[in-house]
Amino acid sequence: MRHAAPFILLSLLAACSDPPQEPCKDVSGTCVEVPSGADRAEIQELMITIESGATLAFPSGRFQIDGELDLDVDGVTIQGAGMDSTILSFATQTTGAQGILVTSDDFTIQDIGLEDSPGDLLKIEGSDGVTIRRVRAEWTGGPDENNGAYALYPVQCANVLIEDSKAIAASDAGVYVGQSDNIIVTGNEAMFNVAGIEIENSTRADVFGNDSHDNTGGVLVFNLPGLEIANGSGTRVFDNHIHDNNTTNFAPIGNIVGKVPTGTGIALLAAHDVEIFDNTIENHNSINVGIVNYTIVDDFEDPEYDAYPYSIHVHDNTVNGESTSPTGELGALLILALAEVQGSDINVPDITWDGVVSPAHVDSQDPTRLAAGFEICLQNNGDANFGNLHWPNGDVLEAEFDASPHDCSHEPLPEVVLE
Repeated sequence: MRHAAPFILLSLLAACSDPPQEPCKDVSGTCVEVPSGADRAEIQELMITIESGATLAFPSGRFQIDGELDLDVDGVTIQGAGMDSTILSFATQTTGAQGILVTSDDFTIQDIGLEDSPGDLLKIEGSDGVTIRRVRAEWTGGPDENNGAYALYPVQCANVLIEDSKAIAASDAGVYVGQSDNIIVTGNEAMFNVAGIEIENSTRADVFGNDSHDNTGGVLVFNLPGLEIANGSGTRVFDNHIHDNNTTNFAPIGNIVGKVPTGTGIALLAAHDVEIFDNTIENHNSINVGIVNYTIVDDFEDPEYDAYPYSIHVHDNTVNGESTSPTGELGALLILALAEVQGSDINVPDITWDGVVSPAHVDSQDPTRLAAGFEICLQNNGDANFGNLHWPNGDVLEAEFDASPHDCSHEPLPEVVLE
């Protein structure tokens, strides 16, 4: 048998190999290609020298990054070939607090996977104009207190869009937006984090169309003391599927989310002007919707901080499943507050308020109620039941389960429009 000619063998090998990648093929404007197999130093050099308005395009493949990547050039887009095709792995990272730190305006990152940073995977700080689209941010070993705190983490930003992304196994929050203004979080999947999606000390946020499951808590809207922006407001949480968030809380000791009871659907902590509607909230061991003030969580010395929830409107949601196993520090408070009425067979009401009334918004005729315009309002939530714990329980009032005082409404919050 005669041997095939060399040129025939070469042709067969070429036919079996992958076609050459063209990361910049469909990019308009200036585009800079990242070479396959580039290391941290090469990628960082491209981030330093890239022009404003340009795209930094990664091909398919896995890039091992041993230190933090920093970007401070405005108008840059970072893109890959897909969240499971282009992967930046920080598993060998030895320097820097984040995987990627961005401090520039008009920033976009899309179609890329980020994995296994010892700190936050993607932190964007002080930026106006942030788009995170089709990004997977994951600690691949699953829930672990040694994982980084935040997967997708814009802080002190404005005009933030996080869409069609995945956040997995963060030891604090998967999708977190803090101290920011004008925010849209939509179409994302958050799973196996302590907090799936968290809006903290932020104003004007729309959280909709997300699937938050198998976290410790599904969606958190928090205001915390001691931050530069003291009091956020104006969050809408709607059209989400928030379910089966029963992963044991694995936050490191001392983290505020470490107090979130395993099995929490939605938690509002010192939240103001929040509208929760058209969600499906189901199968949570501790509580489906909890509304609490900060004084039962910890002490604080911030004179600008407003620790009490008010102007909350929960309406037109579907709530399923029984919550009979509250855990942790706040879970113990639930058990204590409910035990006088329910005995040992605890069944936490679907929507539960600690009942602590804001001193600044108290009803002058009834100190156990919030004044008109600041109430906790509940409407059309199907078979969902309600509990007012009247915390601290036992001195004067015990927990009550009559929702009729909360049959009220607030004006719908406006839609968030990004500038």
